[in-house]
Amino acid sequence: MAAAVAVAGLEGKVAAWPSAPEDYALKKVIEVQGRQGVACDGVYYYISGSGALYKYALDGTLVASNPKPFEGLELPANHIGDIDVYDGKLYAGIETFRDGAGCNIQVAVYDASTLKYDYSIPWLSASGQKEVCGLAVDRVRGRVWMADWVQGSDLYCYDLKTRRYIGKEHLRPAPRLQQGIYCLDDGRMLISCDDGDADYGQADRIYFCNLHGRDIPLQQCGLPVSADVEVFRDMTDFRKPGEIEGLTQNPETGELIVLSNRGARIELGMPVGFYDGYDREIHEIYIYSPIIKRLISK
Repeated sequence: MAAAVAVAGLEGKVAAWPSAPEDYALKKVIEVQGRQGVACDGVYYYISGSGALYKYALDGTLVASNPKPFEGLELPANHIGDIDVYDGKLYAGIETFRDGAGCNIQVAVYDASTLKYDYSIPWLSASGQKEVCGLAVDRVRGRVWMADWVQGSDLYCYDLKTRRYIGKEHLRPAPRLQQGIYCLDDGRMLISCDDGDADYGQADRIYFCNLHGRDIPLQQCGLPVSADVEVFRDMTDFRKPGEIEGLTQNPETGELIVLSNRGARIELGMPVGFYDGYDREIHEIYIYSPIIKRLISK
């Protein structure tokens, strides 16, 4: 397991946030609207539904929403995946999804204050990306990554400044049914996957890999650089196994935040009824506090 991440802490210290799954304790669960993605800037939670955006205070109070996030797009879209927030902008992986594949894939950028659309970074179809289930901003390198629920073998990288495709990184082994991704500042990528089975009470998982593409050029064609993937955490503390979605971290506290849905039966990505005891699908964010084991003086 990778070493703990050092971040600013209390009283002139640097707290080493743990990186092992047992070093996170479930703090609270908040029900939200939106079933796709979650982001946090330390002041607000941002939630994406398939066709809407929501903004919550940290106590779970809804403070803003955008029920028409596709207005203003140059290319039509009908689906939002996981999201991220950085430097006052909300980044959303969006597409037109039909018949098991996506088109018009793009990184749509919104004003985090108003949730209004600003601009898009267009997808390069020659990259081989078939769909966008979610994205993550690499704050250290000024890049944005997209993941692919359909194919899932690669992560696709774009430069935030030039808004151009940089290249891709190959996942070995590629975890199936990817839903959300998040870049940690130490060079790791967290990947949430809906690879459990709610019918059998089997939990979904979070994986991690090291992004070699942060330190060496990514290949735009041919064999991409590879990232070894490991299991990070089995989400056995969800209230009921269902469908894990996006994930993020509170930059101020180091809390791990994971969105999950429960109650609905899902087949091939589509709801087909409800489990016993449910008449609707419930969307919740699970907030995990890091257990700080040591303090390092500055």
